[in-house]
Amino acid sequence: MKKIFISSDHAGFKLKEDIKISLKKKKLKFQDLGPENDNRVDYPDYAHKLARKVKISKNNIGILVCGSGTGMNIAANKHKNVRAAQCFNTKSTKLSRLHNDANIITLGSRLISKKNALKFVSIFLNTNFDGGRHLKRVKKI
Repeated sequence: MKKIFISSDHAGFKLKEDIKISLKKKKLKFQDLGPENDNRVDYPDYAHKLARKVKISKNNIGILVCGSGTGMNIAANKHKNVRAAQCFNTKSTKLSRLHNDANIITLGSRLISKKNALKFVSIFLNTNFDGGRHLKRVKKI
């Protein structure tokens, strides 16, 4: 069973809350690591907090949301055994799991619609790593 963690910065707060509603409707359990409102915060603090949780177990998976998705992605990828992927369409989302075994999805609330973000999260959570020839490459990261 995957353990899902979710976090954002102030720019991603509203979309994070929308994603949480979607996860609840699907009866998926998750842990919200903050923030609790849309007051200005520093995205690296929340990216690091989530990455530390995700790297504990290969069954852990994360969702990070900021304005562009880029800042969260850069910060999360500083952690060993974290493979954060900034997803911007269905193909990039699916391939991030199939080929790269990404364990964190990062989304840009200012760049993608709520509808697409919810679709990308669903794809991310429901796509498994292909392994095989891709495992050798992932091990080189």
